[in-house]
Amino acid sequence: MPLEIERKFLVRDGWPRNTGGEPYRQGYLKQSGDPPTIRVRRAGDLAFLTIKSQPAGLVRDEYEYQIPANHAEEMLGSLCHHPLIEKVRHKVPHAGVVWEIDEFQGVNAGLVMAEVELHDPDQPFEKPDWIGAEVTGDPRYSNSALSRHPYTTWVEAD
Repeated sequence: MPLEIERKFLVRDGWPRNTGGEPYRQGYLKQSGDPPTIRVRRAGDLAFLTIKSQPAGLVRDEYEYQIPANHAEEMLGSLCHHPLIEKVRHKVPHAGVVWEIDEFQGVNAGLVMAEVELHDPDQPFEKPDWIGAEVTGDPRYSNSALSRHPYTTWVEAD
């Protein structure tokens, strides 16, 4: 069974911005009830459909399939919650792991998060000095939650 083991962190100023970056647009299929979460993503010229179970700690089931880009565009336009998640993803290697840094745009502008995917929940890793507070367990920072309750709306309320 394919698994996702990831930790999420806020990013401080000083992270290496010279990594290029790839634009992402993604949405979550409208559904009632509990998980799974079903995501449609455009990553550059590629498109994917991803199904994720509810996290159990740091681990959850994840199934990802490449789909035709025009199908993704149709689903993003008509089947997904709006607003869509818009971000630029940067990949930064550091001390044997790859950090994926997401600079959010649109209604989530101002939010910069980093994710690190692990092979084991107890895998040790070194945090770069630009890594801030861990938000792995905070449901507000999941991309699916950000599509329903954008960062700019709740950060202004704080």
